[in-house]
This record gives sequence, C-alpha cells and structure tokens, in this order.
Amino acid sequence: MNVLLIGGGGREHALAWALNASPLLTRLYAAPGNAGIADVAKCVALDTADHCAVLRFVKDQAIDFVVIGPEAPLVAGLSDALAAVGVKHFGPSRAASQLEGSKGFTKDLCREAGIPTGSYGRFSDAHSARCYLDTHPAPIVVKADGLAAGKGVVVATTRAEADAAVDACFAGAFGAAGAEVLIEEFLDGEEASFFALCDGRDAVALATAQDHKRVGDGDTGPNTGGMGAYSPAPVMTPALVERTMREIIRPTVAAMAARGTPFKGVLFAGLMITADGPKLIEYNVRFGDPETQVLMVRLNSDLLAAMLATADGGLGQLDLHWRDDAALTVVLAGKGYPGSPLKGTEIRGLDAARQTPGVEIFHAGTKRDGDRVLADGGRVLNVTAVGASVAEAQQRAYAAIAKIDWPGGFWRHDIGWRAVAREKGRRG
Repeated sequence: MNVLLIGGGGREHALAWALNASPLLTRLYAAPGNAGIADVAKCVALDTADHCAVLRFVKDQAIDFVVIGPEAPLVAGLSDALAAVGVKHFGPSRAASQLEGSKGFTKDLCREAGIPTGSYGRFSDAHSARCYLDTHPAPIVVKADGLAAGKGVVVATTRAEADAAVDACFAGAFGAAGAEVLIEEFLDGEEASFFALCDGRDAVALATAQDHKRVGDGDTGPNTGGMGAYSPAPVMTPALVERTMREIIRPTVAAMAARGTPFKGVLFAGLMITADGPKLIEYNVRFGDPETQVLMVRLNSDLLAAMLATADGGLGQLDLHWRDDAALTVVLAGKGYPGSPLKGTEIRGLDAARQTPGVEIFHAGTKRDGDRVLADGGRVLNVTAVGASVAEAQQRAYAAIAKIDWPGGFWRHDIGWRAVAREKGRRG
C-alpha cells in the first residue's frame, strides 16, 4: 500500500524507518521529510496546513493510508479532513486531540473520570492566577494551556519564578497557547513516558521509556522538547504498567468515547511515579520525540500493521513483540537551543558514526546541500543505539557521537544516568 507520512522531525524519521520495513508497504512518501527521511521515503514539498493540498496529493498519488506525526496537524483537524473523504489514517480527530491541544481540557476530564493527577487551577488573567499562587506556595508548575512545542512549562521553585512564568504567558511568550494558564500541584517522584495504541474502544500498551527534558547535564537548565531518552524505563514495573492502564489509560478511552469523541491513535501519557502510584502529568496525542526513536529500534512487530489495526478498530487481536535489548538515544542540538539555534552549519562524520555497532542515526532538523548535511533546526540529530543493557546502549551512542564533527552543535553527556545507576546497583 502507498503511505503518506506527515512531518519532518526525528520522530518521523524513526517512524519512516520502521514503516519502510513493513511487507505491506508499496511506496512511502513524507511531507516535508528531512535529509535522513529521504533515505527511506520520497520527500515531497507539501503544505500540510493546507488540507485541500493534502487531499489532492492523496488522490493524485493513490495514497491508501496517512500517518500524521506531529501534534499541530492533529489539533488543526487534518484527521477530520481525511475522514470526510474516506481516507484511512492514523491519528485522532480534532475533538479527541484536545487532550493535547488544551491542558485544561485534560485536567477537567481527569477530574470527571477520577483519573489520578495533581490539583490545578485554570486562569485567563494574571490577577486571578496570582491570587491562586497566594494560597498555593512553590514549588508549583505553571503551564501555557495550548501547544507550545514542549516549552510552555515552568517548574517554579520560588514565588518570583511563578509570577514571571504567569507574566510571560499572558505577555504572549507562547502566542495563543498562553492565552489561558494552568497552575498545577508539583508532583514529587520519577517521570516516565507511557504509550498506548487506542482504537476508540480498546487500548494496547507499548514499551515504556524515559526522557530527559532539561537542556543541561545533571538535569539542569530550561525545559526542552527532549534531549534524550531510553527504553525500557526501569521504574515502570509490570505491576505499574497494568495499574497505569487500569487507572489512567482505559478510563480516558472510556471517557472520550462517552463524550462522542472516541480516541483513535497513540496516547502518550507523561507520568509521575509518586509514593501513591502513577499520576498523569499531561497527555500528548502522538508519539513522543525522542521516545519514538528508542521504541522503534526495539519494536519487533510490523508498525504499519499495528497502525492499521488501530485505525480499523482491531486492537483486540493485536499482539506486539519487543526486543529484549535496551535502547538509548542522544539528541544533538544546534547551539543556542532551546532559544534561537544556530542553523546552516555543516555536519560531518555521519557515515563513520553509522558504522558503530548497534547504532542508527535519525535526523530531526537537517537539510541537504549537495553532498553536505546542514543543521536546519533546534534538535538536529538523534544518535540511537541498542545494547544488552542501558549502559551498553549508552556507550555505543556516545562512541558514535565521538565520530561526528559538528562544531555548531552540542548534546548532553549523561543521557540514561538514572537507569545506568540502577543497573550498577543491581550488579553491586
């Protein structure tokens, strides 16, 4: 079958890499794609915000299935446009995408369905937000309600930081995303990324992962879209996985179906594992980035078949298999990220890095200039490795990075530190 993949980041390169291995695939297109995706798919210049243009391309190229990678097209209703003309696709409707498009929507849903999460308040003006802060001392979390590319969250350790975060949102730092602000209870524990395929009725858990949001070593500096990840997440025991499905994922699927907005796609739950068990931090309605990279290299099943089962309501018969190996990915970003990254710098040594055993390199923000690969984004490359342990995967990833010549980039040097420490503790 002919498949169109929407997106051009590291997540989409990992998805394209996995889709390309499916025996069901005839031709894979990517819009817009990137320099790495071009190795496994035909990249096309298509304005994915123009739904009519997407529909024309689907018709002209006899596309059988559309996979929507990023959140923005989902929140904008691309799934609805495809459904209206009978085109099969992977990704939730505009209404179901409110689970990511509005953090306030999700918190209200949790309250109604009894899903464990932190206490919160929703505010449309700075004065009301500050009044709430008067009775809810730091540490506390301030979030822009809408889509802010993973950057609209401040964990405020002082009242001054909380006030500054509120002011930034209402001053337009995150555009329309900050027109409403959530102030949430700070949850103490260990974060984990949890993914489940949902077909509107059933849900199937995927492998677990953990990412590193802070830009600097030692989990310091501002939050980013993610500087690295690993899978599996040691904190997510089989008992915690089942509890998360029972207390968080399945009630969400049921609540969305009861509203008449069934969720079909992948549900990405950001969890905090507290002393009281898993609590939902927030939902995303698409695969995570960079978690997708570590999930795809561990997946031992046909991704395209799994996506089709999700779209067709056939998850009850789906049986996914995963490699026993651990996987770890390190994000290489342009200097200046998460602010204004340096772009246009040349990246050398990628062929040598790819020769490292167990390593795949996924492109996140690159473009080609003849034979040269240039940085063209904030997060630029995902150096991903598998190994018998997280420590071995970590060693392989950093060995590959050592072969890359890119003065215009930087990366963290401690991705996977928590899991590696656990492994050492078990051996000790």
